Amino acid sequence: MSGWGFNLFGGGSSGGTAAAKKNAPKEAILKLRSTLEMLSKREKHLQNLMDEQDALARKYISTNKTAAKAALTRKKAHENALSQTHAQMMTVEREIFSIEAANINKETFEAMNGAKVAMKNIHGGLTIDKVDQTMEDLREQHDIGQQISEAITSGNTMQGIDEDELDEELAMLQQEELDAKMLKSGSVPVSDRIHSLPNAANGTLVSSKPQKQQEEDDEEEELRKLQAEMAM
Repeated sequence: MSGWGFNLFGGGSSGGTAAAKKNAPKEAILKLRSTLEMLSKREKHLQNLMDEQDALARKYISTNKTAAKAALTRKKAHENALSQTHAQMMTVEREIFSIEAANINKETFEAMNGAKVAMKNIHGGLTIDKVDQTMEDLREQHDIGQQISEAITSGNTMQGIDEDELDEELAMLQQEELDAKMLKSGSVPVSDRIHSLPNAANGTLVSSKPQKQQEEDDEEEELRKLQAEMAM
């Protein structure tokens, strides 16, 4: 049983030591603040004693010089004690500040150390050479993809088209559209828009005039011929 008890307390002692180390700065600051509070109370007490002895010295200055001198002596002693108390308070305050600053430095260092460990875990086995090689492989794969795309589209029938032929065909289409609009509107004299076109049936040339206009022209021509014959 004694052995088991020793192990249990030993484990507890180890954990307690770690906790004590962690809490040591906090406990030290609390202790110093408590001391500072005690010194502050002592400061006020000594100031009250000095005021009392000063009042006694003033009371006996004319009637009892011995009592007045004794009061001044006690006042001087309290004054010296007050000076020591002030010095002690300054020392305690300085130590509180030093511990707080040291504890902040410690916490900052631990945070930075944790950041260092995290960065190492993130990067792992990553090196500049590996990054460069990966980027080079990516560029190579992009080039291969581009070459594959060009090879797939190399037989595209759109390649090799003569731009002049396209422009000429486009101009013909625009002219046909313009002719159609002017024929419908009738704003342009028919005589100015006569074009000889091949007849699909017999290969003869025909006018692009409307059929009704062509018939009227034929009738007028026959009429002129008939008048000429009658005149003869």
